[in-house]
Amino acid sequence: MGVAGRGRFAALVAASEVAYFVLRIVGGAFLIFLGVRAWRAAWRERGIDHGDEIHRSTTGSAARGWLPACGDGFVVQLANPKAAVFMMAFYPQFVPEDRPLFATTAVLAVLQVVIELAFYLTLAACVGRAGAWFRRPKVRRRVEAASGTVLVGLGVKVAATSA
Repeated sequence: MGVAGRGRFAALVAASEVAYFVLRIVGGAFLIFLGVRAWRAAWRERGIDHGDEIHRSTTGSAARGWLPACGDGFVVQLANPKAAVFMMAFYPQFVPEDRPLFATTAVLAVLQVVIELAFYLTLAACVGRAGAWFRRPKVRRRVEAASGTVLVGLGVKVAATSA
């Protein structure tokens, strides 16, 4: 990257400080929202008789389907400013000076998406196989409470952390 390119990049980063701040706050608020929603789900499950385990396994978040779950994941990823900061800071060092910055960076970003997609689909398949254990009411409550705590903590950290 030449001197002129670095100057434009610095100007882009300086101009995007407001956008980064807004994205960081919105992303943090959304994580907190998801955490509170998980806490509420865990709280609602307390004291409920789970005698009909087969019925229990077909209701709840699993009945929503995969498309709304993918939508939730997509929104979380879009609201994560760290992915964009990582891409802007990490990718340019792998772009040769004679190659177009945007096109090469876009190829690297697509490659990262493909790798992450394969990883998360494999992870989801493994967790899906352990579904019976995760659907047990006691385990489900604990996972909801723990994930809610983690999401709220991450949301506060994202919103409070400066670049």
